[in-house]
Amino acid sequence: MIDIRRAVTENQLADVYSVRRIVFIEEQGVPESLEIDDKEKESVHFILYKDTMPAGAARLRFAGDKGKAERVCIKKDHRGTGLGRLLMSELEAEASRLGAKAVLLNAQVHAQAFYTEAGYRVTSEAPFLDAGIEHVTMEKDL
Repeated sequence: MIDIRRAVTENQLADVYSVRRIVFIEEQGVPESLEIDDKEKESVHFILYKDTMPAGAARLRFAGDKGKAERVCIKKDHRGTGLGRLLMSELEAEASRLGAKAVLLNAQVHAQAFYTEAGYRVTSEAPFLDAGIEHVTMEKDL
């Protein structure tokens, strides 16, 4: 069973940070000081549970009339199963409900095809480094 929800309780937020720690800090070597930042409190957090276990997470912030998807991640053993698409669909739906006309994100280059298939287009002129990882800026109209 898949359950995607806004993370609002202390336990749900702990699950969000646990998934992000595994994916970004442990797998990708992102420094914790860059991963957990001063934008956490202003963000809408999402947690994805697969059979009651945390398997994915994301956060949503706003820049004017655009939502900004950030920290989108799925644990390694659940990648390629469609969970990322479900998580992004929920994030996009919430962004739309909150008034966003589009969602933008900085995608790691290795995940660019995933976002292209989901309807995002590249808007940056060239890849750039963030936390030592190549990214491109992408956007999708809602």
